[in-house]
Amino acid sequence: MTWLIEQHPTQRDLAESLWTQIRAPKIVSLPGAYDGLSALLARQAGFQALYLSGAALSASRGWPDLGLLTPPDVVERLRDLTQSTGLPVLVDIDTGYGGVLNVTRAAMEMTAAGAAGVQMEDQILPKKCGHLSGKQLASIADMEQKVFALKQASPTLVVVARTDAAGVEGLQAAVTRAKAYVKAGADVIFPEALHSEEEFQVFREQVNVPLLANMTDFGQTPYYTTSQFQAWGYNAVIFPVTALRAAAKAIRMVYEQLQATGTQQGFLDQMQTRQELYDTLRYFDYESLDSHILRSTLPGGKQN
Repeated sequence: MTWLIEQHPTQRDLAESLWTQIRAPKIVSLPGAYDGLSALLARQAGFQALYLSGAALSASRGWPDLGLLTPPDVVERLRDLTQSTGLPVLVDIDTGYGGVLNVTRAAMEMTAAGAAGVQMEDQILPKKCGHLSGKQLASIADMEQKVFALKQASPTLVVVARTDAAGVEGLQAAVTRAKAYVKAGADVIFPEALHSEEEFQVFREQVNVPLLANMTDFGQTPYYTTSQFQAWGYNAVIFPVTALRAAAKAIRMVYEQLQATGTQQGFLDQMQTRQELYDTLRYFDYESLDSHILRSTLPGGKQN
């Protein structure tokens, strides 16, 4: 909620910032931030834009990534990210939550909450992680209508169209879909679950708009670096669930230690100190603001 102590940009400003970063010569990295604290830590580390992953958000609520989220679920968390950091956020809206009317609602709600961009995929419900088997694709026409609806409902949003076709219908089918989505109004294309440098390069050669790569953990894509993606002509890379997976493992280990020993002392060197946490949260800036608000002026100009 740093908007209490900082002047924050408007949604239009955030969208323009994201678009500028995507079109810049240097590739932009978007770490997955799943709550306000992880977003603040990403900003402290120097990142200039964030990704709100549906998989990470679902996991943070104890849910699997099977399309269970609704726009209000996502908007609530999106506000945590935008209000805590003031950074542009690219928001995963899964399949758009339904048909064209649902997509329109999602676009307007995400815009009102400050989203810089949205990413929508061409699966049908129940959707799956893009690196799992058993995915089912929507028709090209259906996805085209949804992309068009996004741009009509909120022209300021950066629209990222994801295609899962490479693992279902083959790479050339994914290219065909990507070109159709661009004609419908997509600003950026996200080819999901590609398997090799060759596939990434073929996609770059045939699709003439900014491209986003997904460097997820434990997926079908080998672990390439941002420098490699940049060399292949890609404009952005997301790391959707990396922070959540690292945090979840650390939390489990400390819980096991507490259960076994009855003390957290063995983990103190792996924790943020109280000072470090307060610095991240800007605790004393908030406290100073509160003191300023509470100061009163009495009749005659004397301060209380």
